Amino acid sequence: MPSLLVFSKTTGYRHESIPAGVAAVSEIGAGLGLTVDATEDADMFDAVNLSRYAAMVFLSPSGTIFETDAQRAALESYVVSGGGFVGIHAASTAESDWPFYGELVGGRFKSHPPAQPATVIVEDGSHPSTAHLGSSWTLADEWYEFTDDPRLRVHVLLSVDESTYEGGAMGQGHPIAWQHTVGAGRCFYTALGH
Repeated sequence: MPSLLVFSKTTGYRHESIPAGVAAVSEIGAGLGLTVDATEDADMFDAVNLSRYAAMVFLSPSGTIFETDAQRAALESYVVSGGGFVGIHAASTAESDWPFYGELVGGRFKSHPPAQPATVIVEDGSHPSTAHLGSSWTLADEWYEFTDDPRLRVHVLLSVDESTYEGGAMGQGHPIAWQHTVGAGRCFYTALGH
């Protein structure tokens, strides 16, 4: 049976939504016939452990989440060799000094205005993550801004319309969810999830 690893270690800000997120991923995984293991233990990151997983979900981790270069190397090898990676919300705030992690997530968190409703735009409705969505909808969340425009490196799936909320500073086509590849690994990130 395929397995999924959910990793939610925090050494920085800890989102209250993490337990609900773990429960949601576990429920979705079970519905798809996946075994889901949730952990905050970076020692899980070695080649033997990671080989058990078809994909991993980084669910709002923050700060320095790995303790050793060997753990970082295991993650890099896993993804480059074809492992799947999903980053959710604060995943873009973690491991700020590790260049590979920035490439993996596709964008680095810079700031956000207060959480508030805004209009989300579907830019690619053919992707499995967006195929069930309408062309736009209103959602309340933290509208993450990034240190630069991820659009230059990734395929954007969702953007947020900055004219529908206060404090946006990335401009038109502000990306909030995307997919890309790193080596043979397929990567997906969404800033949604506060």
